[in-house]
Amino acid sequence: MEAKSLETLRHSDDFKVDTLDNGLFQIEVYFFSSLCDTDTIKKEIAHPFLVSPSADAFKIVLKSALACKILENEAEIPGALLQGNAVIQLQDAYYKLLASSPANDKPTEAVAETTLQGPQSAFSEDSETNLKLIRQRYPDPNLTAEQYKLGKVSRTKSYLVYDRNKVNRKVLSQLQQKIKEIDADMVMAGGQVETLITKTKIRWFPIMIVTERPDRTILNLSQGKIVLLIDGTPFVLIVPAVFYDFISAMDDVYQSFVVTRALVLLRYVGLLITMTLPAMYVAIVSYNPEILKVQFTLSLAGSRAAVPYPSFIEVMIMLFLIEALVEASLRLPRYIGSTATTVGGLILGQAAQQAGLVSSVMIIVTSAVAISNFLIPINAMSFAIRMAKYPLIFLASLFGIAGVVTGMFAIVLYAANLTSFGEPYFRFFLKENATSGYKEGDTE
Repeated sequence: MEAKSLETLRHSDDFKVDTLDNGLFQIEVYFFSSLCDTDTIKKEIAHPFLVSPSADAFKIVLKSALACKILENEAEIPGALLQGNAVIQLQDAYYKLLASSPANDKPTEAVAETTLQGPQSAFSEDSETNLKLIRQRYPDPNLTAEQYKLGKVSRTKSYLVYDRNKVNRKVLSQLQQKIKEIDADMVMAGGQVETLITKTKIRWFPIMIVTERPDRTILNLSQGKIVLLIDGTPFVLIVPAVFYDFISAMDDVYQSFVVTRALVLLRYVGLLITMTLPAMYVAIVSYNPEILKVQFTLSLAGSRAAVPYPSFIEVMIMLFLIEALVEASLRLPRYIGSTATTVGGLILGQAAQQAGLVSSVMIIVTSAVAISNFLIPINAMSFAIRMAKYPLIFLASLFGIAGVVTGMFAIVLYAANLTSFGEPYFRFFLKENATSGYKEGDTE
């Protein structure tokens, strides 16, 4: 007799009910054809069933299968089916056999974080495959994986992975508690989980790393950090994170010490330029032209002679255009996006200058800001820094350089006050400890 809990599933065409009869006894097999691998069902259920002399003998076969478990009550049947199990009804008992077919278990090529010399592969969208990639590269018996189901509707399979000997127990306890408290219908990606488990919703800088790279993940595991794998996305979440983690690229591990430090210094200079250069332009043009040499000040005034707007409006026009181009290049298909960026950048910039909307110096400033922003290797921090320059521009338009300095001081205070699961957030690379640095021995 079919369970009542299966009645709601019968409306779906991909829900299958097969009755098998070998002449001695019968079984019912329930499964979703869209979720299950039929070859696994034939191999694990149909073939043993044909050669079983009795129902008791087939029970022994089912109990001996590694991925087969008995269901305690009928209410568990729909959930087991929707998780990719085939349910076997034998007499009055129900057994579930894991027969799911992964949607995409092929590791993809890294596109969000590329390196010149390091591994080029990224994670796949299947959490089991990602866990396998981690275990292959981190063959330590202390590596522990805890499984969770996130989302009241999606029931997204997730793994919390950490090294039992190196992990910070306090951080682990906090993260486990926050994951259990997630209250959402659908959980689809690491960035969404970061938002769901962060107490304050008004947050500027990211406090967790979202990465697609197995090598970055392994490195952070070896430093005592915790990794959250989520089914359906090639991006994983790493906690805790400090400011330096977002300024570090995996090339830092593969290059020599001098080259690495030079690249890190270049990124910090780029970060400073992208945050402050537009604000400094407004401050110098409108309030403090005396800090530049007379020749350059006269040249700057000459380039703005045809511009009818104040420097604040001029900056906002160009920044809006560059932000729109960046967003367009991200959202459009790859080939159209590169074309739109090239055409927009060249034609709009030149046309705006010739039309007298902006000065030629402003175009140089905008280009330097855009290029410098791309030096930041982690996209989450890159987005945060893009937003940081606007409050500084506003302060510069009111108070000049004094406003820019005050704004930078406020941003530093804000970052210094942040914590990531109790760990101080605002750390630079000098004398980093093992949980946040990349080359502990080289920083001594």
